[in-house]
Amino acid sequence: MTWQKKIDDALAARRSADALRRRYPVTLGAGRWLQADGCQYLNFSSNDYLGLSHHPQIICAWQQGAERFGVGSGGSGHVSGYSIAHQALEEELAQWLGYSRALLFISGFAANQAVIAALMEKDDRIVADRLSHASLLEAASLSPATLRRFSHNDSQHLARLLATPCPGQQLVVTEGVFSMDGDSAPLAEIHAMAQQHNAWLLVDDAHGIGVTGEEGRGSCWQQQVKPELLVVTFGKGFGVSGAAILCSDSVADYLLQFARHLIYSTSMPPAQAQALRASLAVIRSHEGDERRAKLAMLIQRFRAGINTRSLTLANSDSAIQPLIVGDNQHALRLADTLRQQGCWVTAIRPPTVPVGTARLRLTLTQAHETQDIDRLLEVLNGAG
Repeated sequence: MTWQKKIDDALAARRSADALRRRYPVTLGAGRWLQADGCQYLNFSSNDYLGLSHHPQIICAWQQGAERFGVGSGGSGHVSGYSIAHQALEEELAQWLGYSRALLFISGFAANQAVIAALMEKDDRIVADRLSHASLLEAASLSPATLRRFSHNDSQHLARLLATPCPGQQLVVTEGVFSMDGDSAPLAEIHAMAQQHNAWLLVDDAHGIGVTGEEGRGSCWQQQVKPELLVVTFGKGFGVSGAAILCSDSVADYLLQFARHLIYSTSMPPAQAQALRASLAVIRSHEGDERRAKLAMLIQRFRAGINTRSLTLANSDSAIQPLIVGDNQHALRLADTLRQQGCWVTAIRPPTVPVGTARLRLTLTQAHETQDIDRLLEVLNGAG
């Protein structure tokens, strides 16, 4: 088999399964509206849950940061790319979330890859929720440690896997709010099981941070759990991009020595760190409380109005509201029908989700208005 045939066969298999991914160039992709090909759509595919991507204070902070620091960091944080803006953001994040240290990463994917690669060795075991994000499961698969998956949100199954003898250390991995299902992990139960078996817990709270809990402190704070490793990302509730790992002093020092994604990557621009500090200030303020309250109201309105006799709505109280369709082709047709009626939604298909669970991943944001939700319901209930 030649290289070209290998590539052609893989693409043909995706096409035949109606699973071929494609990108759409958009003029505007975050916030209430999506603009593409000269048309405007109500946007139900954005992770900008609090509508902060266009917040004037955050935009101004980035602009002023660029004027002061330039548009790039100039290098790895271990060389010349760790600025006072990065340091200030790390300190503010650590104080906000109750940890000794925070370390910034260019993306959530990089943060998850970095911490798992740096910590895990051959005799160790990773026990991960089987619906954990691809970045977590890929990092676990590529590490020298053994990977075991427990049934989704099943703390008893987790306990049985942890009880199996392991010559090394054990790391439990889960999300706070699951990116494709929108449901929340029972973090208190999971943490108790991990502690019982002397395991550490890693929680990726990409879809909870900023959106849930007091001052938007996320899923762990809301459930009164403090995992040894907390990953938060800034492309959702914060409305920007990037990520951080919250941990102890010793773990932070260890990662600074051994986390290759941190050591060998150019750090985020200092201007971005300034924008993130501004975003954090909004999230922690009274305005942040108001934005979270409005989002919760919109979620409740949507769930109360959907016709579940013809559409299968996942059990989610988060901004992620998946409609499970099942068949790939049906999901694509339904997404196309909604777009034709002015609502931009995305069909999510295997391998992103399990076979037979293709879905429309609807996301609601604070930027939406009640009439937007009512329009989505009108179109969905008619299509269903």
